[in-house]
Amino acid sequence: MDSITIKAPVTIKAKLTDTLRKRIVDELTQNIEQVGLELQQLDIEEKKVIAEQAQNDLQRLQAIRQHFGMERQKRIDFKAQAEQKLADAKKLATGAEIIQGTMERQVEVKIGDNFREIMNVEVLIEDDKVIAIRS
Repeated sequence: MDSITIKAPVTIKAKLTDTLRKRIVDELTQNIEQVGLELQQLDIEEKKVIAEQAQNDLQRLQAIRQHFGMERQKRIDFKAQAEQKLADAKKLATGAEIIQGTMERQVEVKIGDNFREIMNVEVLIEDDKVIAIRS
Protein backbone atom coordinates (compact mmCIF):
# COMPACT_ATOMS: atom_id res chain seq x y z
CA MET A 1 0.00 0.00 0.00
CA ASP A 2 1.53 3.31 -1.09
CA SER A 3 -1.16 5.71 0.19
CA ILE A 4 -4.06 6.00 2.59
CA THR A 5 -6.83 8.54 3.15
CA ILE A 6 -7.03 9.93 6.68
CA LYS A 7 -8.92 12.64 8.53
CA ALA A 8 -6.72 15.56 9.49
CA PRO A 9 -7.58 18.61 11.61
CA VAL A 10 -7.88 22.09 10.13
CA THR A 11 -7.62 25.08 12.47
CA ILE A 12 -10.08 27.84 11.64
CA LYS A 13 -8.84 31.33 12.47
CA ALA A 14 -10.55 34.67 11.98
CA LYS A 15 -8.90 38.02 11.42
CA LEU A 16 -10.41 40.39 13.95
CA THR A 17 -12.32 43.19 12.29
CA ASP A 18 -14.69 45.73 13.82
CA THR A 19 -17.60 43.66 12.49
CA LEU A 20 -16.34 40.45 14.10
CA ARG A 21 -15.53 42.23 17.37
CA LYS A 22 -19.08 43.63 17.49
CA ARG A 23 -20.54 40.19 16.80
CA ILE A 24 -18.40 38.58 19.52
CA VAL A 25 -19.20 41.33 22.04
CA ASP A 26 -22.93 41.18 21.25
CA GLU A 27 -23.01 37.38 21.55
CA LEU A 28 -21.10 37.35 24.84
CA THR A 29 -23.24 40.17 26.25
CA GLN A 30 -26.38 38.27 25.29
CA ASN A 31 -25.02 35.08 26.90
CA ILE A 32 -24.21 36.95 30.11
CA GLU A 33 -27.70 38.46 30.23
CA GLN A 34 -29.27 35.03 29.57
CA VAL A 35 -27.28 33.44 32.39
CA GLY A 36 -28.37 36.26 34.70
CA LEU A 37 -32.00 35.46 33.87
CA GLU A 38 -31.38 31.74 34.39
CA LEU A 39 -29.86 32.45 37.81
CA GLN A 40 -32.94 34.46 38.79
CA GLN A 41 -35.20 31.64 37.55
CA LEU A 42 -33.19 29.08 39.52
CA ASP A 43 -33.64 31.12 42.69
CA ILE A 44 -37.41 31.27 42.11
CA GLU A 45 -37.63 27.54 41.39
CA GLU A 46 -35.49 26.66 44.40
CA LYS A 47 -37.69 28.69 46.77
CA LYS A 48 -40.82 27.11 45.28
CA VAL A 49 -39.51 23.53 45.58
CA ILE A 50 -38.20 24.11 49.11
CA ALA A 51 -41.56 25.58 50.17
CA GLU A 52 -43.35 22.53 48.72
CA GLN A 53 -40.95 20.10 50.37
CA ALA A 54 -40.67 21.91 53.70
CA GLN A 55 -42.84 19.38 55.52
CA ASN A 56 -41.08 16.39 53.95
CA ASP A 57 -37.80 14.60 54.59
CA LEU A 58 -34.88 16.78 55.71
CA GLN A 59 -32.41 14.75 53.63
CA ARG A 60 -34.49 15.38 50.52
CA LEU A 61 -34.44 19.08 51.32
CA GLN A 62 -30.63 19.01 51.51
CA ALA A 63 -30.44 17.13 48.20
CA ILE A 64 -32.67 19.77 46.59
CA ARG A 65 -30.48 22.58 47.92
CA GLN A 66 -27.36 20.78 46.70
CA HIS A 67 -28.85 20.28 43.24
CA PHE A 68 -29.78 23.94 42.90
CA GLY A 69 -26.38 24.95 44.29
CA MET A 70 -24.61 22.90 41.63
CA GLU A 71 -26.79 24.34 38.85
CA ARG A 72 -26.20 27.85 40.15
CA GLN A 73 -22.43 27.28 40.29
CA LYS A 74 -22.34 26.02 36.68
CA ARG A 75 -24.03 29.20 35.55
CA ILE A 76 -21.84 31.43 37.71
CA ASP A 77 -18.72 29.76 36.24
CA PHE A 78 -20.06 30.14 32.68
CA LYS A 79 -20.87 33.79 33.34
CA ALA A 80 -17.37 34.45 34.72
CA GLN A 81 -15.79 32.83 31.65
CA ALA A 82 -18.03 34.84 29.32
CA GLU A 83 -17.16 38.06 31.15
CA GLN A 84 -13.44 37.26 30.82
CA LYS A 85 -13.84 36.51 27.10
CA LEU A 86 -15.75 39.79 26.72
CA ALA A 87 -12.96 41.73 28.39
CA ASP A 88 -10.37 39.94 26.23
CA ALA A 89 -12.35 40.63 23.03
CA LYS A 90 -12.46 44.33 23.83
CA LYS A 91 -8.67 44.41 24.36
CA LEU A 92 -7.64 42.57 21.16
CA ALA A 93 -6.09 44.64 18.41
CA THR A 94 -7.88 44.89 15.10
CA GLY A 95 -6.20 42.50 12.68
CA ALA A 96 -5.32 39.95 15.35
CA GLU A 97 -5.94 36.33 14.41
CA ILE A 98 -8.19 34.46 16.79
CA ILE A 99 -8.94 30.75 16.77
CA GLN A 100 -12.58 30.05 15.97
CA GLY A 101 -12.37 26.26 16.16
CA THR A 102 -11.30 23.20 14.24
CA MET A 103 -12.77 21.08 11.48
CA GLU A 104 -11.67 17.89 9.79
CA ARG A 105 -10.63 17.25 6.23
CA GLN A 106 -9.82 14.11 4.34
CA VAL A 107 -6.33 13.94 2.93
CA GLU A 108 -4.47 11.28 1.02
CA VAL A 109 -1.15 10.47 2.64
CA LYS A 110 1.56 8.91 0.49
CA ILE A 111 4.92 7.48 1.35
CA GLY A 112 7.43 10.32 1.55
CA ASP A 113 4.85 13.04 2.46
CA ASN A 114 5.79 15.52 5.18
CA PHE A 115 3.33 14.58 7.91
CA ARG A 116 3.81 17.83 9.82
CA GLU A 117 2.65 19.83 6.79
CA ILE A 118 -0.40 17.59 6.44
CA MET A 119 -1.38 18.02 10.09
CA ASN A 120 -0.66 21.76 10.43
CA VAL A 121 -3.22 23.33 8.11
CA GLU A 122 -5.23 26.42 8.95
CA VAL A 123 -7.85 28.50 7.19
CA LEU A 124 -7.92 32.25 7.80
CA ILE A 125 -11.25 34.04 7.49
CA GLU A 126 -12.00 37.75 7.37
CA ASP A 127 -15.64 38.89 7.56
CA ASP A 128 -16.90 35.38 6.64
CA LYS A 129 -14.63 35.08 3.58
CA VAL A 130 -11.66 32.74 3.30
CA ILE A 131 -8.57 34.88 2.71
CA ALA A 132 -5.79 32.30 3.21
CA ILE A 133 -5.13 28.59 3.52
CA ARG A 134 -1.85 27.88 5.25
CA SER A 135 0.16 24.75 5.86
